[in-house]
Amino acid sequence: MFGLNPSHIRYWEQQFEALKPFKNKKGNRLFTKEDIETIRLINHLVKERGLTIKGARQKLKDNREDTLHNYEIVKRLQDIKQELIELKEGFNEDDTD
Repeated sequence: MFGLNPSHIRYWEQQFEALKPFKNKKGNRLFTKEDIETIRLINHLVKERGLTIKGARQKLKDNREDTLHNYEIVKRLQDIKQELIELKEGFNEDDTD
C-alpha cells in the first residue's frame, strides 16, 4: 500500500492515535476508507514533506482538516503537472513526424 512495507504501517499504528484498524480473530488488519486516508496523509507528511513522526503527529493533532485540505491541493497540482507533461510530450512527438 503506497509503496510502504507492512512494518511501516504497523509502526505508524503505534505512533498515531488516528490509525487504529480493526483486527479480526486471526489478527489480520481490516482498514476502513478513513484508515487509508490517514495512512495516505501520514505518508505525505513523513515521506514527501520530510516531517518527523513527532511533527506529523502534532500536525494531525493540531489541525487535521487543514492538513488534509493542503494535501489534497498538493495532490491535485501534481496531477495537473503530470497531465501537462504528457501534453507536452504529445506535442513534441507531433513535431518529429
